[in-house]
Amino acid sequence: MPHPYLSGAPRPRVFAHRGLVTPEAAARGVVENSRAAFVSAVEAGADHLESDCRLTSDGVPVLFHDATLRRVLGDPRPVAAVTRVQLADLMADRGGLLALDEALEAFPRARFNLDVKAAAAAEPMGRIVAPHAERVLLTSFSERFRIAALRAAEAAGGEAGRPATSPGRGALIRILLAIASRSRTRTTAALGGFDALQIPERYRRARVLTPSLVAAAHGAGVEVHVWTVNDPADMVRLAGRGIDGIITDRTDLALETLGERRG
Repeated sequence: MPHPYLSGAPRPRVFAHRGLVTPEAAARGVVENSRAAFVSAVEAGADHLESDCRLTSDGVPVLFHDATLRRVLGDPRPVAAVTRVQLADLMADRGGLLALDEALEAFPRARFNLDVKAAAAAEPMGRIVAPHAERVLLTSFSERFRIAALRAAEAAGGEAGRPATSPGRGALIRILLAIASRSRTRTTAALGGFDALQIPERYRRARVLTPSLVAAAHGAGVEVHVWTVNDPADMVRLAGRGIDGIITDRTDLALETLGERRG
């Protein structure tokens, strides 16, 4: 049976990548991963919210992508060097800060796709998402971070079960090699324990998304989600290839473009 996280919503699923910041909102100073960005995504019709978690200096998991504040807020300090209150002050006129616990409470009907960005964030993230396991997917480029967060969630969740999960870079490489080997046994084993493959269409010169990958994943009951897709023509093309989800900065365009195709 599919994980509850992957039930109900029409396909291809549209994931709001760090929320939704339209050009008009950006002109007002709203930034990615802010409260305003996620409110905008939900108002546009998003069921799935994609974000990233880092830990503040006082141990609070917050929704923030970069290791430092420089790109988003013009401050050179690392996220790990400021407190939750300090970061909230910096984000006050940029759309507002969301700590992970606040996000889960503020959007109780949304499903969260959460990327573990730091080792220190993994365990507290897992504990916080545990009661919400049916509507959370945990992932990370680092398999170590992903597994640590997943184990913490499983330990704290009890009857709530485990969150859904997508492989990190190391596990994804093993999956791609297994598919290339054309060994059904090896491929099934490599895909075991995963609910989705969240991948780019290409990585540098290498094509990641292939018909054989989609077929192998679907044969194992695993969904395929592609990031980050912002061009409407690409959205239509990928939907035609049978993918299950699109991770996009433009949820509004994706929902408008794919409206009649989702089912």
